[in-house]
Amino acid sequence: MRIVVAPDKFKGSVSAEEAAEHIAAGIREAQPDAQVTILPVADGGEGTLDAAVTAGYTRHDLTVTGPIGEPVAAAWARLDNTAVVEMSLASGLAALPHDANGEPILAAREATSRGTGEMIAAALDAGCTRVILGVGGSANTDGGAGMLAGLGARLLDEQGNEIPDGGAALAQLASVDASGLHPRISSAQFILAADVDNPLTGERGAAAVFGPQKGASEQDVSELDAALATFRDVLAEALGDSARDAAEAPGAGAAGGVGYAALAVLDATRRPGIDVVLDLVNLNEAVIGADLLITGEGSLDEQSLGGKTPVGVLKVGQAHGVPVIAVCGRTTLDRKTLEDTGFRATHALSDLAPDAQTSMREAPRLLREVGHTVASELASTLNG
Repeated sequence: MRIVVAPDKFKGSVSAEEAAEHIAAGIREAQPDAQVTILPVADGGEGTLDAAVTAGYTRHDLTVTGPIGEPVAAAWARLDNTAVVEMSLASGLAALPHDANGEPILAAREATSRGTGEMIAAALDAGCTRVILGVGGSANTDGGAGMLAGLGARLLDEQGNEIPDGGAALAQLASVDASGLHPRISSAQFILAADVDNPLTGERGAAAVFGPQKGASEQDVSELDAALATFRDVLAEALGDSARDAAEAPGAGAAGGVGYAALAVLDATRRPGIDVVLDLVNLNEAVIGADLLITGEGSLDEQSLGGKTPVGVLKVGQAHGVPVIAVCGRTTLDRKTLEDTGFRATHALSDLAPDAQTSMREAPRLLREVGHTVASELASTLNG
């Protein structure tokens, strides 16, 4: 019996790696001779770096500028000449200071992506010629201006002084000096791992759609959107019309507009996050000859069907004729929808616990229980 276990994180409960380990433990309890391959995955946001490290990339720790300017501990990963940079570690909601209840103290107007640029610079300094930028869970709405500053650009007001970090400060922007950008940008290839197709500004832009999730009020959204438009116009003056066109490109609004800076200045290619990560971990190769592929995430819902981890993993299984089972904390989808999507079966931890709090708290035990059940059922089928 050969089983591949490739889940995403169960947010607020267990990491992707922990979820995979617990499922695998249950499988081995039921079938000690089972060959179990663990490949924790992500959709390009939180957990992308961990997935890369598990797949053989080397982790490089460093201290960078956090989302509100304080130093934060972050990391990037490398394999040969390819670097993986997970934006959330430097510029994400999780990197913000937290209150007494453990909730991030949001700073929609001031938060910066500078630390993400500093991580990219470290990868370029190390000689990497291909950089995968995983975005998701960002705290900022600065159009990627901070990222560019972290890479050596200078953003100046009318007096020639550098403006403060943060999206709101872009209203003061009068010119961009790109002469100090990292010299290796032009010879490197950048992959923007982003699922959203929003433009930079407007009703579907970074501020309007994602700003409220980062603490932006209605007034803040209006001001941030106008500031992003100013950034677009000034950057176009420095770099040409291509920078203006990039603001309308799908994905420009990703990660508070970091997608825009990546497309306009780094000449990045956008790919769905899950596709990028599944390539990183070589899932296609791992499933060859497997009897079963197990995936999952905390909540299996309509958003999942739009291209999140479970469906991405499902497609790989289907391509190789390997049945796929989904494990989740909870699901809002009915059985017919799940079957029509292609899952052989779905196991929700919420069905094994009296309430949501218990299923989250006892996720390790419940995941082992699911692994045990799945392995026992598979053994019966194979021996049938």
